[in-house]
Amino acid sequence: MKPAEYDVPEQRPQRHRAIWISDIHLGTPGCKAEYLLDFLKWNESDQLYLVGDIIDGWQLKKGWYWRQSHNDVIQKILRKARKGTHVTYIAGNHDEVIRQFLGMAFGDIKIVDEATHQLLDGRRIWVTHGDLFDGIILHAKWLAYLGDSMYTVILKLNNWFNHFRHKMGMSYWSLSQYLKHKVKNAVSFITKFENIVTDEARRRGYDGVLCGHIHKAEIRDINGILYCNDGDWVESLSAIVETSEGVLKVVHWPYRTSESLDEQENLAVSA
Repeated sequence: MKPAEYDVPEQRPQRHRAIWISDIHLGTPGCKAEYLLDFLKWNESDQLYLVGDIIDGWQLKKGWYWRQSHNDVIQKILRKARKGTHVTYIAGNHDEVIRQFLGMAFGDIKIVDEATHQLLDGRRIWVTHGDLFDGIILHAKWLAYLGDSMYTVILKLNNWFNHFRHKMGMSYWSLSQYLKHKVKNAVSFITKFENIVTDEARRRGYDGVLCGHIHKAEIRDINGILYCNDGDWVESLSAIVETSEGVLKVVHWPYRTSESLDEQENLAVSA
């Protein structure tokens, strides 16, 4: 299914039954917090699922990086929760420290390991970050850390690349996503991941699964099970929404409607 592109609303936010976002990686230079703030400004929902890797604990252990825009994302989400949005935070591998708080609530945000969402048409969707099905994370964490360091370098190149694209009046384009699709091993890993997670959803009696982790936004059928991945906010700048009519859509949000974003991007590029 081809992802649906949204135009920035001119007058008021879009209202959805549910929104799923993941892999924000707050605490890293690659995090596109300003884009996410813009998305959250123009999109409201009854349910908001934070599907893991919201804060990047791995990178914060290596060195402190935290811009005002990262604070603003946290405050925006807390404000939505206070105003009545049901916010569920599902732990990922980069923010695995929150798993010690499973079952608790912080500022009206529930902390869980997984969740079940029922679509308007009655289908049951299993919501999980997806790291538990990543063999590298489970059996060779040191290799995952090595891969994460190389990925950080690619994201820095991505920041530089898009900085100059923007200066030339060109839209955002993910260099890291392009490289990922061109590397045979990465494509093979993604395919195996998708098959494993949908098989587990079937075994558990769900109609579909919604996850993050691999930074590849997509909605498609895999052997009779609905597979959904909400992407990320370092590369694809994407989320999944269930509209008020019960339709699931991938939303890409390469928009920057705030004039201050140019200055913030310059700071991120120079970091």
